[in-house]
Amino acid sequence: MSIRLPPGIVSRYRRFSRFNSPYPAHDAGHAIDLYPAGEEGISPVSGVVRETHTVGCPDRSYAASEDHLIVVDLDEEWCRRTGAEPGTVARVLHVIPSVDPGDRVAVGDSLGPMTRSGFFGRWVDDHVHLGFRSPGANALRASGSLPVDADVSVASVPWDGTGTVVERGPSHVVLDAPTHPAPGQRFAAIASDEGVPLDGGLAHYAGGGSFTAVDPDDAVSLWGTRVGSATDRGIEWEPIDVTVNGTRVTGLSLFAARDGDYGAKVVHPGHEFAVGDAVSVGIERSDDPIRLGVG
Repeated sequence: MSIRLPPGIVSRYRRFSRFNSPYPAHDAGHAIDLYPAGEEGISPVSGVVRETHTVGCPDRSYAASEDHLIVVDLDEEWCRRTGAEPGTVARVLHVIPSVDPGDRVAVGDSLGPMTRSGFFGRWVDDHVHLGFRSPGANALRASGSLPVDADVSVASVPWDGTGTVVERGPSHVVLDAPTHPAPGQRFAAIASDEGVPLDGGLAHYAGGGSFTAVDPDDAVSLWGTRVGSATDRGIEWEPIDVTVNGTRVTGLSLFAARDGDYGAKVVHPGHEFAVGDAVSVGIERSDDPIRLGVG
């Protein structure tokens, strides 16, 4: 059974994703990334800080050399609200702790400023990584984390793949399409041809997921091309390429969002796209997919 974050917690964040990362906990749906507005790492849990740790990161020019782990012993009331077993422990990453062992934290409190971790891909926005360990388990280990989900509805947003660049970074661009159906009111995500709201890195990570239940072995298509098939833990991507104006790019970053500036995020390090460029995103079958090792 998954720990299910209720709407009152998830709605504090502008975006969330369970599968948009190559790391094992995300690949199995055993972690969730929560994207606050602003620079503070907002707590999704309530309880008492057990310990904090600093760890080294992969050496990347755009990122900090250290990341941080905050371990929280969860309150019984929080556990009752989410279906967690009493004694469950939360693991929070990518926040520089402004809390100390013994401090009590509530949902919505600042745990400290978020940090750009070397575990991120350059295109990844700052976020709070949340995972859980069973009572008595080693809280410092990510392996063996519990399944976690968000108990919120996510609208499926059809998109034809076209748009105009409205934001650019060194390794990505954001488009003005698709348009969010109800900005600030509910979460939404790009839909497959079957109407499944999609989650994950298509297809630069090995697998993705969906924000609604999908029967195992069901096909998932986008713009008439099969892109994956559902499994008991998510979606296994097919060998496909994502293209922009006919040129192969790294992929599409897929997530659920509430913010009004929602638009497709195209990952393509070293791109030459400019703000105002009109683009058309497509899918092609491939025998040589890109697979990256950064979140």
